[in-house]
Amino acid sequence: MAGGGGDKFSVLLPTYNERENLPLVVWLLARTFRDSGKDFEIIIIDDGSPDGTQEIAEQLEKIYGSDKILLRPRARKLGLGTAYIHGMKHATGNFIVIMDADLSHHPKFIPEFIRKQKEGNFDIVSGTRYKGNGGVYGWDLKRKLISRGANFLTQVLLRPGASDLTGSFRLYRKEVLEKLMEKCVSKGYVFQMEMIVRARQLGYTIGEVPISFVDRVYGESKLGGNEIVSFLKGLLTLFATT
Repeated sequence: MAGGGGDKFSVLLPTYNERENLPLVVWLLARTFRDSGKDFEIIIIDDGSPDGTQEIAEQLEKIYGSDKILLRPRARKLGLGTAYIHGMKHATGNFIVIMDADLSHHPKFIPEFIRKQKEGNFDIVSGTRYKGNGGVYGWDLKRKLISRGANFLTQVLLRPGASDLTGSFRLYRKEVLEKLMEKCVSKGYVFQMEMIVRARQLGYTIGEVPISFVDRVYGESKLGGNEIVSFLKGLLTLFATT
């Protein structure tokens, strides 16, 4: 399956209260993959959203076909890491794209991820807000400082060899993601960072593509004070165990 023509891309979209964003992100994804001639599927992992996200996903499944949109819901909110594990069980692609469903990640960057992967035969390609023409739009100073501070601390303590560790817009070889998931212990915000740190430990190669990150268009940001505390705890745990 090494040839570009034989590749299939499974996009894992964990959702919680994303009814306004989901139709648009799915449309953008479908258009991006079709324009670049790539085979794809979008796996929507909804954690029991009370806002009717699931009903929207069912409609999208009818519109695009159940081979392209796979709704694989769960009964309640069980965390990001387990959402990826759940989604991966249903993925038939040899590459997995993980991204947010809230339009903060634009699908237009995916062809660049794919190009970068081919170019260096990377195991992981990570979107970075902190290199080249990458950036963040719509964040207040506090959010920017937290994100930069989290990255800086992580760089100093763990030296992971990647510039954006808390971002969640990435392309993985499926077998690499499966292996990392077996090793990963953290939940929530730290999870993305642990994936990169563990990847380095296991000798996987990481390429980076500058992306622009746009803060949520609709709905509430899910990053609260307790997440920041758990991030710092997780960082120290990783530092102690790696």
